[in-house]
Amino acid sequence: MSTPGPAGRPATPPVAPAAELLVARMRGHARRLVWSALLLVVVAGAVGYLLGNLPAPFQDWMLLAAGGALVLLGAVVPLVVWLTRTYTITTRRVIVTHGLLARDRRELSHARGYAIRLRRGLGQRMWGAGTITLSDGVSAPLVLRDVPDAGLVHEVLADQVEMSQIQAHRDSQGFSFGHRLPAPPT
Repeated sequence: MSTPGPAGRPATPPVAPAAELLVARMRGHARRLVWSALLLVVVAGAVGYLLGNLPAPFQDWMLLAAGGALVLLGAVVPLVVWLTRTYTITTRRVIVTHGLLARDRRELSHARGYAIRLRRGLGQRMWGAGTITLSDGVSAPLVLRDVPDAGLVHEVLADQVEMSQIQAHRDSQGFSFGHRLPAPPT
């Protein structure tokens, strides 16, 4: 059912408050894991080549332990750290979560408005990544490190801030899309 609009305007449908929608969910760029993957390949190759070729049998165990420690510290730990940090952009806010055992979550509302700073080093430019810093001037800046497609994410964040501020302005002016506005005085 639509309500009749002001004189000379078409009827407007009733509008419910907009639900929070997921715009994007991402992790830091996977280029951070290149060295970990190379280390894994080198350690696997070296252990495979040296296993059984060492003079004493206890050295095979030492070789396996050293290879396992290198893989654990150089490949598994960076992968777990990369998997536990996520960046979520919705139509209302930006959410950064990280941590394995104790999850840390920070949010920044688009409606408050914030400054967006994009920094891209040489390696980040080659891969299309960048570091985005969001600062509202009140709390500590929210840093999205090594975001893939950083230029696109920057544009999306700027659009979301603009749309949220337009909506907040409409709400503050008392615009009600579900009811008839009073007729202008004649």
